[in-house]
Parts: sequence; structure tokens; C-alpha cells
Amino acid sequence: MNFEERFDWKLCFILCLFITISCVALYSAQQSPQYSENFMLKQLVWFGAGGVIIGIMLYFEPDFYKKISWPLYIAGLLILIGLVIAPSSIAPIVKGQKSWFILPGFGSIQPSEFMKVFTILILANVVSNHHEKVRAVTIKSDFILLGKIVGLTALPLGLIMQQPDLGTALVFIAIMSGMILISGITWKIIIPLFGLVAGGGVGVIWLALSFPQLLDQYLGVKQYQLGRIYAWLNPQQYGSSEGFQLIRAMRSIGSGQMFGKGLGERELYLPEAHTDFIFSIIGEEYGFFGSCVVLLAFFMFIYRLTTIATRANNRFSTYMMVGLISMVAFHVFQNIGMSIQLLPITGIPLPYISYGGSSLLAFLIAIGLAFSVSYHHRTFMFGKD
Repeated sequence: MNFEERFDWKLCFILCLFITISCVALYSAQQSPQYSENFMLKQLVWFGAGGVIIGIMLYFEPDFYKKISWPLYIAGLLILIGLVIAPSSIAPIVKGQKSWFILPGFGSIQPSEFMKVFTILILANVVSNHHEKVRAVTIKSDFILLGKIVGLTALPLGLIMQQPDLGTALVFIAIMSGMILISGITWKIIIPLFGLVAGGGVGVIWLALSFPQLLDQYLGVKQYQLGRIYAWLNPQQYGSSEGFQLIRAMRSIGSGQMFGKGLGERELYLPEAHTDFIFSIIGEEYGFFGSCVVLLAFFMFIYRLTTIATRANNRFSTYMMVGLISMVAFHVFQNIGMSIQLLPITGIPLPYISYGGSSLLAFLIAIGLAFSVSYHHRTFMFGKD
């Protein structure tokens, strides 16, 4: 087949739709008096750079990414370690977090965003290799596989919690959870495990409300992070501090009503409108209808990724796609959920829509992996071997 037949035009259309939505939303966000930068133009530059990367990634088969998964994972860990020990001159503390390197002449870069993709690659590699080597599945082999998945996720997770960046840490947990669910581990292990995790989550919320000093002492969860939980449960009480953004975000979405106020007709001031709360901008200016268009775009995207995963020719590609789906789905659910008080505010962006160089570039690399799997898909007459 030639390029036109092998290229995934459906996925390309969805990406173009994301670019359009992002540029329109950022154009609206940058009209606020709080901003003097042209975020839309910068976002287009990142999309252009990502497009070049996708074009390069397209011509490498998934097996290539399997081969380089270990070097990428190790390099990512070393960079995260370097971030922890780096002086404030090149890794400043911003809003209580040490999550960025400042590169002269280039700007800031957030290593944890790329580590998400590297972790997906290494988990897909390890799980696929495990099933190739272990033919007789037992409880013992399942526990070994579970240990591999948890151990490989725990390393970057621990380093990210040192920053501390709770929102990004939750993304790693979501990726790990998705990989465990489709890894073939027996449900006799999965059900108690997920029940234990759910119970732990409820316990953490209870501790945050009753004994917050214990979370700070033993888990390193700071008071400002707990304030987000308090503001989530009762935003009006914390309307002048942690609950300010949530109240403004909900008012923005609600004021848009069915069809919104129109392009550039936003009235409510909202901090971080171009990043964490871009969905609120869409809700205010384009209403319920515009918000549904965004949700539909993400539904089509996740559906397309699922289709690519189910027709992949090898286990590594399938597991890799599941990791990407887990990452994107959690980002969308968390970002939109925190804008409507469904979930606490964690400060993670809306994929492909929110402004941000590192985040956007990492998500474009992720979609580059999906393009690679789809492009190199082959249909065999008698099976896949």
C-alpha cells in the first residue's frame, strides 16, 4: 500500500480538530487583561514542531520504540533525579513545586510530562515480554508481573512526589491501573488490589479532613495541597483562597448557558484560563453546545485509539495503546471534572487544548506512537504470524 492508503486520516482529522479548538480557545483566553502574550501563536509553533516529530515517528515501526524503551526510561529517571538535586538557578521552585528546568534561550521544560510516555513504553515492553516468556500462568507469575508494573511505576512516581506534583503523580497511577487491568493478571488479585486502593483514597480524604498533619509528616502532602480538597468540598467557604478558581470556573461555565456568549465576549476573570481552566473558557463563550463538541472530539479520539489498539499486530503495540488511552482519558476526566466540582483541582492540562510546551509536545509524541502503530498495521490472510 502507498502512503495515502496507510496513513491514518481519521486520526489526522481529529488532531486538526484539536488544533482548531485549541487556537480558538486560546485566542479567547489571551484577550484577558491579565495576559500580554500571544498564546495562540506560541501554541501553533508547538503544534508545528510536534507535527515534524510525528512525521519522523511515523516511519519507525512499533518494534523500534520497544527497543529504545529502556534507554528512554532510564534517561527519564536520571533527568528527574537531576531535577530534584538541581540548584534553583536552573530549577526554580514555582508555586511550591520544583517541576521545571529553565533552559536559557529556550524556556522551561517539564521532564515529568515526557516521563509519562516513557513509562507507558517500558510497561508495554515488560508486560509483553512477560507473556512471551511465561506460558503457564499461575498466581505466582501474576504477582511477579504485578510487582514489575508497580515497581517500574513507583520509581518515577516517587521522584515526582518529591517535587511535589500530586496531579502528575495521579496520571502515573492511572497509567499503571490501565496496564494492570489489561495485563492478564487474574481478577482474584485485581479486585482486592483495586478495593484496597479505593479504600486508601477514602482514607486519605478522611485524614485530610481530620488529621492533616499526619499526611504532611508521613506522605509529604503539603497544606496547600490539602486546601484543594477543602475547597473542593466547600468552595464557598474558601472563596477568597483555594476555592476562588473553582467558583470562577463554575460561574464561567454556567454563564454560557446553551450556546454561549460568543467569541471574545467573556466577562468573568479566571486565573490560569489558558492552561488548567481552558474548558471554562469554552463553556462561557460557546455554552453547553460548545462543551459537547469538545467532549465529542475526545470521545472520537479515544474511540480511534481503541480501534488502533484492537487491530494491532503485536502485544507491545496493544499495551502501548492502552497506556496512551489511560493517560488521555484520565487527563480529560480530571481536567473537566475539576472545572465542574466533580473532582478536586490538581492542575493538570486538557490534552491538546490547554497551552503548554512540554505537555503539548509530550501528547503529540504520544499521538505519534498511535500514528506509527496504525501506519505499520498489516492484515494477514491466516492470522498474524
